[in-house]
Amino acid sequence: MSLQDEFNKLSEKIKQYRDEARVQLHLAKEDVKDEWDDLEQDWDRFRQKLDQVVHDAENASHEARDTARQWGEDLKTRYQDIRNKMK
Repeated sequence: MSLQDEFNKLSEKIKQYRDEARVQLHLAKEDVKDEWDDLEQDWDRFRQKLDQVVHDAENASHEARDTARQWGEDLKTRYQDIRNKMK
């Protein structure tokens, strides 16, 4: 699997968790809504950074790719946590 494919797959999984959480957000308590707002800002920053890393993949250092991957995994976990809180 190429680096671009890997990041695209991670991004799609995050998007899926994000979309599912958004549907249930209207039922959430205020503290979860605050957490959501913070996470949405991180999502925007992740998408910008991911676009940059994928675009520059040939020149990106191993460390930069690992950082982007870890950030994506963290976002995925946080969106999943919000989904679980709303169940």
